[in-house]
Amino acid sequence: MAQNKLSDLNAHLFAQLDRMKEAVGGDQIEQEVMRSAAIVQVARQITDNADLQLKAARLYAEHGQSVLQYLPQIGKASE
Repeated sequence: MAQNKLSDLNAHLFAQLDRMKEAVGGDQIEQEVMRSAAIVQVARQITDNADLQLKAARLYAEHGQSVLQYLPQIGKASE
């Protein structure tokens, strides 16, 4: 599986804007609007997830090892 980055997401969002600008027919515009809505939903989930990871990293930076038990995704998983 490829490693995607937030910069890749940014490129996809701008590419979709370009496709919307190029859509000329009614059906084509409608299809691009629907595609855009789906892309926005996925992009929102990706950015929400990145925000959550950043918050976890901040907690770890501020409090060190003591928070790892509450952040199993960045610490060792409990058995």
